[in-house]
Amino acid sequence: MNARPSVSIIINNYNYEQFLPQSVDSALNQSYQHCEVIVVDDGSTDRSRTVLTSYGDRIRAIFQPNGKQAAALNAGFAACKGDIILFLDADDYLLPAAVEQIVAAFQPGVGKVHFRLEVVDGSSEPLGYFIPSVGMSLAAGEVWRKLLQTSSYVSSPMSGNAYRRETLIPIFPIPDAYKTTADDYLMISTPFYAGELAGIDEPIGAYRVHASNQWALTAVSGSRFRRFVTHDVQNFALLQQRAKELNLTVPKDLERRSLGRIWSRLASLRLEPQDHPVDSDRVLQLMGWGLTALWKYSSHNFPKRVIYSLLFLWVGLMPVPLAKQGISYLYAPHLRPKPIDTALNRLRALVS
Repeated sequence: MNARPSVSIIINNYNYEQFLPQSVDSALNQSYQHCEVIVVDDGSTDRSRTVLTSYGDRIRAIFQPNGKQAAALNAGFAACKGDIILFLDADDYLLPAAVEQIVAAFQPGVGKVHFRLEVVDGSSEPLGYFIPSVGMSLAAGEVWRKLLQTSSYVSSPMSGNAYRRETLIPIFPIPDAYKTTADDYLMISTPFYAGELAGIDEPIGAYRVHASNQWALTAVSGSRFRRFVTHDVQNFALLQQRAKELNLTVPKDLERRSLGRIWSRLASLRLEPQDHPVDSDRVLQLMGWGLTALWKYSSHNFPKRVIYSLLFLWVGLMPVPLAKQGISYLYAPHLRPKPIDTALNRLRALVS
C-alpha cells in the first residue's frame, strides 16, 4: 500500500435527511487529507437530495432507486477509487481524526481495521456506553481462525470498519440475499480474505440509536429477536460456504459455540415461543449451550461471565414479564433503571 493511501468514505443513505449533514460533514472534515466522499442515496423520499446537492462537488452523490443496503454499498464500491474503504451509515458519524488513526493501523498484512463506536441518541447525546462494550477487545490477527472456533468475533457495526480494497474485491458485489444485512455479510466474509485484522479500542466514531434504525434495539420484542435468529441461520450458512471455498474444516458443534447466537434464540423462544423460527429449540437446552459457550469459548472476563450466567438463569427460568426485563437489561443498556446499573457495577466489583 502507498505511504499515503487514498481513502474512500462511502455513505449509504435512505431517508435520513435529519442526520445526513452531520455524517457527510464528519467525512469531509477529516484531518487526513487523501479522502473522497461518496454518498449513495438509495431512493430517499425525504429531502435528502436537497441536502446532498448543497455540497456541490465536495462529494460525489449517486442517486438510485431503492434497492436496500447491499445495493447502495455495491454502487458505492463500484464508483470508489480508494486504497482503503469505509462504509458509513448516514445516521452515524466519524470523529475528526478517525481516518488518520485508521490509516496508521493498516500495517503490512492487515486487511481490515475495526474500531469502537460511542453510542449516541437522535440528538447526538452520548448514552453512556459503546459498541463493542468497554472491556471487550476488538478481535485482531487471523480472525478467520476465531470464526472457525466460535462462529463469531468481537467487532463493530457497519460504520466501525475499514477495509483494504484487496480484501473486498473477492466478495463483491454483495448478493441480494443480504440486501438488508450487508454488514453481516462483510463481517463474516472479510476475515477469510483480509489476512489479519487490527482493532482500535478507543471510540473514533458514533453509532446512533433512534426509532428509525432497523437494528438498534430501542425496545425488546419477540419479532425483533426472530429477525436476529433468522439472520443468524443465514450467517452460519455463509460461514460454512466460505470455509468450504478455502477447504477449511468446520467443527460439528460450531453453531452451539456462539454466545450471541444462543442469546438471540433464547430471547426469541421466551418472548414468543409460538413464532420462534427454530422448532427444535428448548429453553433448558439453550441455557446449557449458552453457559457452555460463555465459560468455554467466550472472551469475556470473569466478572462478565458471572453476570451473564445469572442473566441466563434469570431469562431462562423466570416468568416471561421478568425474563423480558432481563433481556432488556442485556441488549439495551440505556433502558436499564439506575438501581440496576448500580447493582451490576457492585456485582462486578465483588467478583473482580
